[in-house]
Amino acid sequence: MKKIAILGSTGSIGTQTLEIVRDNPDLQVVGLAAGTNIELLEKQVREFQPRLVSLQNEADCRALKTKLADMDVQIIPGMEGLLAIAEMEEAQTLVTAIVGMIGIRPTIAAIKKGKDIALANKETLVTAGHIIMPLADEMGVSILPVDSEHSAIFQSMQGAQTDRVSKLLITASGGPFRGRTRQELEQVRLEDALKHPNWSMGHKITIDSATLVNKGLEVMEAKWLFGVDLDQIQVVVHPQSIIHSMVEYVDGGIIAQLGTPDMKLPIQYALFYPDRRPMAGKRVDFYELGSITFEKPDLETFVGLKLAMRAASEGGSVPTVFNAANERAVSLFLNRKIRFLQIPEIIEMCMDVHRRIESPNVEEILRTEQETYELIHAKYPDGA
Repeated sequence: MKKIAILGSTGSIGTQTLEIVRDNPDLQVVGLAAGTNIELLEKQVREFQPRLVSLQNEADCRALKTKLADMDVQIIPGMEGLLAIAEMEEAQTLVTAIVGMIGIRPTIAAIKKGKDIALANKETLVTAGHIIMPLADEMGVSILPVDSEHSAIFQSMQGAQTDRVSKLLITASGGPFRGRTRQELEQVRLEDALKHPNWSMGHKITIDSATLVNKGLEVMEAKWLFGVDLDQIQVVVHPQSIIHSMVEYVDGGIIAQLGTPDMKLPIQYALFYPDRRPMAGKRVDFYELGSITFEKPDLETFVGLKLAMRAASEGGSVPTVFNAANERAVSLFLNRKIRFLQIPEIIEMCMDVHRRIESPNVEEILRTEQETYELIHAKYPDGA
């Protein structure tokens, strides 16, 4: 019996992780954390019977405690709850599916307790990769990527010598606005941005895919996950989303991982690595597919990716500014307070005024995040 805990259990990755638990009786959930979705978390607790659960605020925890009065479960609010779940003695693997830099401290806490990390919280490595990866090496724990692109790279490197890697090729669908001009993006609506052509994801990551910011975050994450230089990472637009990413080796050979656009495969691979378990679902039909195509990303239209590469190159605290500015800008867009093209404008503004910190500690990372939020609020007090 393998015991896991999940941070972000009511989100897209969290709910799909629990689908995998349903299909694999040798998986047991011992801890669940969610944001504010009391109703869904109650259903999850009743089905999977974890010992410990958490919600974002105390009032929601009190409400959940009333609903679960007939069950023997401990409920702890906020960061205290996240840390308690991350440090649970019985959990072997922590699935970090929580959104935002709030995932950094629990991830560090879990690593210090010797837990393997099934990583779906990309902000952890984007902003604190210089802390997380050396700590994981020191503690002898595995960081197992759940993101489809990084899982594809991870799978393509199995059995290979990592020092023989020449290039990582990260694929991008291009999002709903692939091929559009900046002029055409001036008046796009929220509803248009949320219509991803291939993937079913949460709202925030769907917008990140539309701006190509998500691909920039993946480049930063890949740098830390696989120990490569930025000039060894290339983004390739692949509209069919069948090749999830590729690895080129020093002899010119390229190994790719292919599959349907389904997050359950990388989640399951991370949970059972190095084993491969049977999984129901649609398979790639190459006769039906017919062809696959590739394009160069348009960095002049999708400025978010260009800014991400700049942030990755400057390093230090700059990726934290990039990530925090994007989080707040996307939130403003989701609440219809700004236009689509204002997202990269806000990111660039914040990066331009930031005073870079060479190797920030966790406190400096979180302070930089807060300062970025405050700057945006000062410039957009009403979201206008």
